[in-house]
Amino acid sequence: MTRNLRSQPDQSAAAHLELAFEDNRLVSQLYGEFDQNLALIEQRLGVQANSRGNHVMLRGGANAVDQARRALESLYDMLEEGKAVGPADVDGVIRMVQSEDSQLSLPTLEKRGKVRMAQIATRKATIVARNPAQDGYIRAMDRFEMVFGVGPAGTGKTYLAVAHAATLLERGEINRIILSRPAVEAGERLGFLPGDMKEKVDPYLRPLYDALYDMMQPEVVERCIASGAIEVAPLAFMRGRTLANSAVILDEAQNTTSMQMKMFLTRLGENSKMIITGDPTQVDLPRGEKSGLVEALHLLSDVEGIHTTRFTDKDVVRHALVARIVRAYEGATGKSPASEGKLEV
Repeated sequence: MTRNLRSQPDQSAAAHLELAFEDNRLVSQLYGEFDQNLALIEQRLGVQANSRGNHVMLRGGANAVDQARRALESLYDMLEEGKAVGPADVDGVIRMVQSEDSQLSLPTLEKRGKVRMAQIATRKATIVARNPAQDGYIRAMDRFEMVFGVGPAGTGKTYLAVAHAATLLERGEINRIILSRPAVEAGERLGFLPGDMKEKVDPYLRPLYDALYDMMQPEVVERCIASGAIEVAPLAFMRGRTLANSAVILDEAQNTTSMQMKMFLTRLGENSKMIITGDPTQVDLPRGEKSGLVEALHLLSDVEGIHTTRFTDKDVVRHALVARIVRAYEGATGKSPASEGKLEV
């Protein structure tokens, strides 16, 4: 817990605030190595954060100081709960407190309170949302039977979908996970690849395998694949099936045709969830072929029970350079994910 020792309440002027944290063991983790976490808060929020022992003095604009307070208190709460805190977590909390002030209508946030970001937990790992888009996406997957996650690479849309499915399987809420991608990558087709069907398909599905192994023990993943509790298959294998008691994930959905997307969406069975991820700006279909994802986003925008989360370059959680690369390409082409269909966060 923290104690507010001194504050200047005038929100229109400069302010100073002194915080005290009780557990000295956690304080060093809160500040980060060489106070890197405090430095990030200073840089992002435009405040001065001077530490002395377990005390932090914040100075700056009144609103910025209040945001820094909420960020530090939320990070300290995470440490008290036994979670590790690194620069990525600090960045996520900062984004959340900034959104809390600018978009108080978000149902996942309480006005000017401590940040409580959504999380996904399996026996092996716990993932905490790093920005408002991820927060809304995780909560949407809990609440809706069909969720679209659309946006650029590096935003976590596929990784979080697989993590959510792994959680449902561990809880016994579903009987199996089905992971699928269209076998179209930069014009390459399955028939041109060597090996049997599994060997042909595996390179396309590797990102899905990677996420599974991060969330579940390797021996558990292998056992589930052998038993059919986890099925990894190309999109063509979905035809004619009804997928009940399952979490079904379609990745790289921008490379589906209109007919493939309709076929996939109508496979939904009882007690199942579908999560469809993709980036409409990265279509590898033959020239003139309409993307099934772009069409679905337009046709299903007002359908009850379907939720779409929009990710942008601001939500990229890989290296900061990735976000700048995404922005550069969007600027050169004049295209933005926000222009592709009606989306909700």
